[in-house]
Amino acid sequence: MARILSIDYGRRRSGIAVTDPLQIIAGGLATVSTSELLDWLNQYVAREEVERVVVGEPRQTNGLPSENLPRVKAFVARWQKAHPEIPVSWVDERFTSVMAHQAMLDGGLKKKDRQNKALVDEISATIILQSFLESRRLK
Repeated sequence: MARILSIDYGRRRSGIAVTDPLQIIAGGLATVSTSELLDWLNQYVAREEVERVVVGEPRQTNGLPSENLPRVKAFVARWQKAHPEIPVSWVDERFTSVMAHQAMLDGGLKKKDRQNKALVDEISATIILQSFLESRRLK
């Protein structure tokens, strides 16, 4: 089986997570400068088989689109043009940053480590991917 990759797209940085080849476990992979994200992903899919990309859909707590949504959609359009063979799925990413901070607390990370925004982005991408995997299992 091929991997599933997820993206927590941000204005400056984007967190990336990926499944194992059997698509059982989601794990953080990297945090990449958003300006370099497409090139980074192109290199990744050249060496790893990726079946699907899951993108966090930014929404406000009231469910309305966030200000970042147009940037995310523009990136996804560029991705789909470059890789029409790899489908994209969307997952509501509300509260993923809060859940990432909680996971860091639960994991016993020191305050300085919890302030690492790149790590928060990577954990958020992992939460997005885990949510996608769980939603598939429920169907």
